[in-house]
Amino acid sequence: MLLGNRFERTTLDSGVTIVTEKMAEVRSVSCGFWFDVGSRDEPDNLAGTSHFLEHLLFKGTPSRSAKDIADAFDAVGGDVNAFTGKEYTCYYSRVLDQDLPMAVDVLSEMITESLIDPSELESERKVILEEIAMHEDAPDELVHDLFYRSMWQEHPLGRPVLGFNSTISVVERDEIAGYWHERYSPSNCVVAAAGNVDHEWLVETVGQVFSESFGRRTLRADEAPTGTTGVRVHKRPTEQAHMILGMPALHRGHEDRHALALLDTILGGGMSSRLFQEIREKRGLAYSVFSYRSMFADAGTFSVYVGTTPQNADTVLDLVRDEFDSILSSGITEAEFARAKGHLRGSLVLSAEDPGSRMTRLGKQQLTTGEIMSIDELIAKVEALTMDDVTRVVETVLGPRSHTVTVVGPFDEDAFDRHAA
Repeated sequence: MLLGNRFERTTLDSGVTIVTEKMAEVRSVSCGFWFDVGSRDEPDNLAGTSHFLEHLLFKGTPSRSAKDIADAFDAVGGDVNAFTGKEYTCYYSRVLDQDLPMAVDVLSEMITESLIDPSELESERKVILEEIAMHEDAPDELVHDLFYRSMWQEHPLGRPVLGFNSTISVVERDEIAGYWHERYSPSNCVVAAAGNVDHEWLVETVGQVFSESFGRRTLRADEAPTGTTGVRVHKRPTEQAHMILGMPALHRGHEDRHALALLDTILGGGMSSRLFQEIREKRGLAYSVFSYRSMFADAGTFSVYVGTTPQNADTVLDLVRDEFDSILSSGITEAEFARAKGHLRGSLVLSAEDPGSRMTRLGKQQLTTGEIMSIDELIAKVEALTMDDVTRVVETVLGPRSHTVTVVGPFDEDAFDRHAA
């Protein structure tokens, strides 16, 4: 199926979907195998398995060792990597166009024929336990995981992608292999490529890899998480207080998601944002302050992160809430509205200047919404936003005032009780 002048999409009988964006002006191709499975799809006793599996698939196949895989890409100056999220996992490469057959061959073999050798598994288990320990020692990263756990408590979306020591330490090889064979099915797979790529060649090649249907399609039957309010302090002997004030927001298919992006930009999305100007530039109370939105299939959050000295933590939380109240009571200005539109427009274009970014956009769009939109179409969505759209999303997201506050720092458990929603 031809989508516009540059995009093509084909779904094979086995269930795998191939989407491409032709960029004849470049000499490279980025190609990713996306799977609709992530940390939220794991049983509680297998928490962290998606990420563990991502590591293991680089450890060798019947015909290639882990070093052979690395050598194949190093020999052509290419890149190969992977990442795991809460709702998807991606294995990707970027190579010269002439080396795409090698890249697809290696990625396909990793995804379908990896050995998951028991000795390699035990070695990688230690690596992941070290990764968890490193994450625990980085409070500016850890606080985001702790926020999700506070917000969504026992729901799978609240769990960290890395899993826990208690699960990673005991998960067995057959459990990981069973999870892999069941969830890495053709119906769960999107192959996305951007660059100097021939769509029909990729369709034929992927069709040989996934010639039959197997496994099962991810159907998330668990109920959407319900956000909780309150304050949670995690006492650590840190030099800074790392804080997140967040709340339930919009899921990824919500019609107001573009208006939320505009609000995010105005509040904490750049150097001209309200929070950056008020907290960093005007008062000098923080080096890092920003807002961000996270959107999933059936839920989302809108949050503000600030890192500040412990003695300023209480004041900074007041300032964040003051900005929320100001936007709720007085709205945004025409100047802020116009500046945020320009910021989003520029960010969209600049983020799509290389095949890697375009491949990521293609893969995520197809996997999450099935709607492939060009940069021009996305810009048109932004340009069509009105002040009323932003007002509506402000009232939807900020209006309920159902805040969750998560703090990592040298504080007693009740230090921020007055900030409970």
